[in-house]
Amino acid sequence: MKKILGSSKAAIATTLFCLLLLWFHTMSLSMSSISRINNIIAATSLSWSSSTYTFNNNQDTRVQIRTVASQQNHQLLPRGDQFSCNRTYLRYDLCTIDGPTVLDPTTSTFFTMDPTSPVHVEKIRPYPRKYEDYIMGQIKELNLVSGPSSPQCTIRHEAPAIVFSAGGYTGNLFHAFNDGLIPLFITASSFYPDGDFIIVVSEFRDWWQSKYAEILKVLSKHPIIALEKDNATHCFPSATLGLIAHGFMTIDPTLIPTSKTLMHFRDLLEKAYTQNPILPSPPLDPKPELRPRLVLTCRGNDVSSRRILNQDEVIRVMKEIGFDVIVFQPNRYTSLSEAYAMLNSSHVMVGVHGAALTHALFLRPRSVFMQVVPIGTEWAADAFYGRIAKGLNVNYLEYKIRVEESSLMEKYGKDNVLLKDPSAVQKKGWPTEIMDIYLKQQNVKLDLVRFRKSLKSAYLMAKKFMHKER
Repeated sequence: MKKILGSSKAAIATTLFCLLLLWFHTMSLSMSSISRINNIIAATSLSWSSSTYTFNNNQDTRVQIRTVASQQNHQLLPRGDQFSCNRTYLRYDLCTIDGPTVLDPTTSTFFTMDPTSPVHVEKIRPYPRKYEDYIMGQIKELNLVSGPSSPQCTIRHEAPAIVFSAGGYTGNLFHAFNDGLIPLFITASSFYPDGDFIIVVSEFRDWWQSKYAEILKVLSKHPIIALEKDNATHCFPSATLGLIAHGFMTIDPTLIPTSKTLMHFRDLLEKAYTQNPILPSPPLDPKPELRPRLVLTCRGNDVSSRRILNQDEVIRVMKEIGFDVIVFQPNRYTSLSEAYAMLNSSHVMVGVHGAALTHALFLRPRSVFMQVVPIGTEWAADAFYGRIAKGLNVNYLEYKIRVEESSLMEKYGKDNVLLKDPSAVQKKGWPTEIMDIYLKQQNVKLDLVRFRKSLKSAYLMAKKFMHKER
């Protein structure tokens, strides 16, 4: 009997020992696989393309982006059935994962499992300005890995993910919309028209979420995942890395399955900022229905360029014509809810070319938008802000200043080619040294006689708009 018991204990001990060896061997293989994947990620340096891009001002859109380098690396790169990266677009790269994926935020890596395939690695900088080497070099790279192993899932999500960077030029209001919020709207409308997706942000900033909170909440009902602030692994049914951009302040309905336009984006803004509406400031005139409300958008005191040097005289002329004038001097801390309430209740917006004119997105259709265009900014004025007016069915006026109205005349002389023929200077592109002259050295002193004529045209349009409001 003792021999039988002894034999049984020995067999059990042997079995347990074998199981322990098997478990240890399995874990070693798994850890070895993940270690090899991490080594591949570290060794795979798909450096950002050194392609050179040129700008041609003679195109209909005023800007043409043309790659001079070989297109060899800008092609659709399939990775089995797990994910694919399309690098054929001029403005952005786009990677899609069409099946389950695990995000490890500590390594900024999305894993997909494919036991039968070797490890494949792709990298992407999810920011839609790939034609600008300087800024793209500052955007964090994210990894996509397909292989036999992946980390265990800590948090499981039922909704897919849209992944992008909030770095780059995002601190500038124009770029926050042009390179961020509008492309996010396009991407969501293209892939997830039901609006059920999770925003995953690289290079997240608290101020960014705070400033655009209302818009982000309307875009997605789910909490935002910030890569740099998370260390738990997340599982998604699928994911899209990168944002689709159609051009400066543009949404092309022919490129979206749901045929969305800039007007649909304006509807989203209305939904975001009228859920808890902020009442606009009381009108200045005792009979507000008789006087159109004009918002004069000015650059802040901390900005030394593109200011209206005779602003007090300009305001006097505006009032003489019949406007109630509100001076709007936004800064990075300006509440977008308050700005929306003010502009959504106004009839006219006037301002010198600059990022503050992005607030024109808050204007109502058939209201009036007048852009003061400094010397040398003609193509940018049309491409950046003229398109807002066209996309929102807003009456658009341009007041193009003359040489005598530019502060550059005192420095360079009225016969300098910089002032006489800016298009000739910009034929070979818009290098920083030329751009800085027109954007960072120039102020305007408006010809009150000539500007009065443009204001009268704006007044007639505003009165017509007011009449249709009744």
